[in-house]
Amino acid sequence: MIVRTRYLDILRPFIDKPLIKVISGVRRCGKSTFLLQIASFLKETGVKEENILVINKELLEFDFIKTYTNLHDFIQSYFKGKRGRHYLFVDEVQDIEAWERCIASLLAEANTDIYISGSNARLLSSDLATLLTGRYIQIMMHPFSYREFSEMVAKMETSTSAISEFDRYIKFGGFPGLHSLGWEETPARQFLESLYNTILLKDIVVRYNVRDVYMLEKISNFLISNCGSITSANKISAYVKSQHRKISVDTVQNYIAYTRNALLTHQVKRYDLKGKRILESLEKYYLCDTGLRYALMGYPPENVPGNLENIVLLELLSRGYSVSLGKLNGFEVDFIAEKGSEKIYFQVCMTLKEEKTIQREYRPLEAIDDHFPKYVLSLDQGFETSLKGVQWMNIKDFLLQE
Repeated sequence: MIVRTRYLDILRPFIDKPLIKVISGVRRCGKSTFLLQIASFLKETGVKEENILVINKELLEFDFIKTYTNLHDFIQSYFKGKRGRHYLFVDEVQDIEAWERCIASLLAEANTDIYISGSNARLLSSDLATLLTGRYIQIMMHPFSYREFSEMVAKMETSTSAISEFDRYIKFGGFPGLHSLGWEETPARQFLESLYNTILLKDIVVRYNVRDVYMLEKISNFLISNCGSITSANKISAYVKSQHRKISVDTVQNYIAYTRNALLTHQVKRYDLKGKRILESLEKYYLCDTGLRYALMGYPPENVPGNLENIVLLELLSRGYSVSLGKLNGFEVDFIAEKGSEKIYFQVCMTLKEEKTIQREYRPLEAIDDHFPKYVLSLDQGFETSLKGVQWMNIKDFLLQE
């Protein structure tokens, strides 16, 4: 088992605080396992096992818990007579009718530290704000980072090429369930296709009562095939019309929002560095995991640059940064990563072997007149060019940083 230390570090300050800890993330990214890791961590810090209750609604032994009253009665019965602070974990909490009534009541009683996770279709931030009214913190999980992926590969294999390992990560992505399939082409692709279809069906079609499933699939496929490219609802609407189908821009925007709510895609907006404002159009969309792109499109060489950008974006998000695209005097900056007072600029490319590529990647960063760090990331080895304060780093080295 790979311990998700990055998320434990985020969570640690909130342990025993009067807030409900909500673990969110795309399907099969490891939320259920992470709940067990939190419980294990608590035991290591001295919490008695009898004071920890883990309820997983996917297990038949908890099938009798159907309503908030069933949940409350079971919790009260379990903890009765057990002294000290109690710790409650409920996985797939959305399967319990009116679960928030029980959870809010336990929080008010002030003797139970509460952790929940569940389907994104029922645990959106907007829903939580209504159900729990500011009494929660949300921790967003992602599939394995490259560092976690490397740790898993090291435990499974006696030796492996670092290059082949990274290529494998770019291709298959970081969904934890893939390790049980040994990254074999056919079963891995079937697993990823099935996961993608489940997200579309359960987290989008069912939740939003989508009737034109074909159109949803077309728009989703467009976002995936154009991963990392500037796009807009107008552009997608025009593309659909070229396929002899009609769809309004508003409908396109709704369908895009559905994919974002299901955490299938991440929208990165453009920021005008000169005007100091967010631009309202021509954003980029990235996937929750590059493996889903492989499942739908295979692994053509032309997809690799977009996949590299996608991987760097997910790494920045998992490190807690908010990310935008930069626009300055006709130049584009791939990512502006911000966290508190910290800001870092990034350009991402495959290789810097040609002078024109060096100029293309370095020039936008050189044009930025501030003191914040600026990096060009590529797959080159030993490329030590540092120009006008812009630093170079190998992508894999960046991903493996603490």
